[in-house]
Amino acid sequence: MLEQIFKLSENKTTVRTEVVAGITTFLTMAYIIFVNPDILKVAGMPFEAVFAATCIAAAIGCLLMAFLANYPIALAPGMGLNAYFAFGVVGGMGHTWQVALGCVFISGVIFLIISVLPIREWIVNAIPKSLKMAIAAGIGLFLALIALKNAGIVVAHPATLVTHGKLTSFPVIMATLGFALIVALEYRKIMGGVIIGILAVTVIAVMAGQQKFGGIVGVPPSVMPVFLQMDLAGAFSVGLVTVVFAFLFVDLFDNTGTLIALAHRGGFMRKDGTVPRLRGALIADSSAAMIGAAVGTSTTTSYIESASGINAGGRTGLTAATVAVLFLLALFFAPLAGTIPAYATAPALLYVACLMARGLTEVEWNDITEAAPAVITALAMPFTFSIADGIAFGFISYAGIKVAAGRYADVHPAVAILAVLFVIKYVVIG
Repeated sequence: MLEQIFKLSENKTTVRTEVVAGITTFLTMAYIIFVNPDILKVAGMPFEAVFAATCIAAAIGCLLMAFLANYPIALAPGMGLNAYFAFGVVGGMGHTWQVALGCVFISGVIFLIISVLPIREWIVNAIPKSLKMAIAAGIGLFLALIALKNAGIVVAHPATLVTHGKLTSFPVIMATLGFALIVALEYRKIMGGVIIGILAVTVIAVMAGQQKFGGIVGVPPSVMPVFLQMDLAGAFSVGLVTVVFAFLFVDLFDNTGTLIALAHRGGFMRKDGTVPRLRGALIADSSAAMIGAAVGTSTTTSYIESASGINAGGRTGLTAATVAVLFLLALFFAPLAGTIPAYATAPALLYVACLMARGLTEVEWNDITEAAPAVITALAMPFTFSIADGIAFGFISYAGIKVAAGRYADVHPAVAILAVLFVIKYVVIG
């Protein structure tokens, strides 16, 4: 049955290889089951329900990828977008988490439509590479600020806006040690380095009496407090068009980049650069975003950590299906998730931020008309505490600078239209 479904022989792999690859991928991305509910609880969402939603959404996303595209690519709620959901849409704009879930659902519907139609390629090709890389890096800087805040390293200051906190406090010391441990483990290519770092800090905190131990395994928590709670009517508000676009835009480029990178890593890409079954992968991804919002979590997306499973030999959807099973088993570890303090997940956020920031290396620094908008995009996200504003500032500055420099041909019609719409949005709505 597995041979017929996943075409194992055709892909020169075995059940054992695929299962091992699935376990490898899961261990590299399992940190999300602890980090995601920790971030979304800031939006007022119940921790245990989000924990369950995270595991369920990830499992469904992985199964969709396994059966619709037969790729060894795992999905889960994405880093960056969950932070934008909690700190930007809910915390910054003052919307309810139900409305934010509605925005995620609508963005998933739009993503599904443009994945089926040729619109996706037109949009992807329209956005200059420097802006794409700057958006990824800017999200990384946004995550870094949140990580430093959660660790107590960066705090508010009435005169200078921000300053450092008490650097000798227990949370700061633990977060610093956790980050160093994660980086060291990842450098040594130790499987599950990120989750080991999170658990190590948690164990020390419990032993030092700084954190109450809630147990390791237990009955899976109910997902009902967040299940089908998205407020679609509120999400259709005119003022939330930018929010929906931000979710869609980041998910679109993050997914496209991740899928292409993983297809290249796994040897799936054809000689002409095209990726077989790409439409199935995009449909799986966009459907996972919609279902994830319905289940009760922020945008579900493909994970670049799937590369670890591909390196371990994963070549088919059986790898993704294995990850799905492991996410469902993770439901029984809710007590452990509740034990982990924010300063234990902060190092994981900071590590992911470091990986995302490398996108700046691919900016065309020799061309100031490309570099300047990229820098504005990347810096605006943490400084305005909004991914949406960072994207908007990037498009506006890119179009404006190119026109002022007389390089009209560099501005794709799609970029120009979006830049104008963003300007109108700020003038009319604010």
